[in-house]
Amino acid sequence: MTLVKLEEFYPNYREEYSDIDDIKDFDVYAQTNDKVGSVHDILVDEQTGKFRYFVVDTGFWIFGKKVLLPVGLADIRYTDKRIYAKSLTKEQVENLPNLDELEKVDYDYEEQVRGVYRGSVATSGMTQPAAYDHSTYNYEQEPSLYDIDKQDSQSLKLYEERLIANKERRKTGEVAVGKHVETDTARVAVPVEKERVIIERTNPTNATPSNPDNAFREGEVARMDIYEETPDIHKEAIVREEVRVKKVVEHDTVQAQETVRREELDLDNDDRPIVDK
Repeated sequence: MTLVKLEEFYPNYREEYSDIDDIKDFDVYAQTNDKVGSVHDILVDEQTGKFRYFVVDTGFWIFGKKVLLPVGLADIRYTDKRIYAKSLTKEQVENLPNLDELEKVDYDYEEQVRGVYRGSVATSGMTQPAAYDHSTYNYEQEPSLYDIDKQDSQSLKLYEERLIANKERRKTGEVAVGKHVETDTARVAVPVEKERVIIERTNPTNATPSNPDNAFREGEVARMDIYEETPDIHKEAIVREEVRVKKVVEHDTVQAQETVRREELDLDNDDRPIVDK
């Protein structure tokens, strides 16, 4: 169980816990309404972050002596900016060890401090802790010394309404882009060639008699190949056009207005001075 100073455990405690900053300036009084001194610092349990001791400068009783006051024995009065040390006597302050350096606050030092206060705790009817040693002691064993008493304080929570702006994504429509087949009649003109045979007969102008060798032979034939062109028409698919489908995000700001409620504090102090913290 290691104790550290408040600012070492909570470096930003002045911004986060303004009341704690005030406590470090509070005056300390005994139950007899005698001023003991003032709060010099606060010691925090390094493992749990809980307050364990107020470091009290007892300059009004014993000049130059600082002692540890367990937080369970402190009655904090924020309105008066005072801490009343329950059952604290000048004799106890004289018997408490002086706090010179925090490094000296070990288990034996705390036991010496607890031993001085346990006498006053016993007379107030508080339960004494069970048997323990250095390895088994726990602060929770002695709530009378280390639990902050909240019986003398009350809290009133003030609420207010706030507008919370959230967004949700919902489907507002759908765009379907598809394709279908349309038919049309296409016409194409293809020029083709076609061969035909023309037979011409002529009378020879030379009528001189002759006796050729191939005259009067049967079966003689003259052959000629005839060609014609026929159209070859077929269909093939080509890319006529390409369509790309995409979407873009447009930004807009939606204004909203609503009536909100807030609770304010009503004070009925019967003409008594009130410090609003």
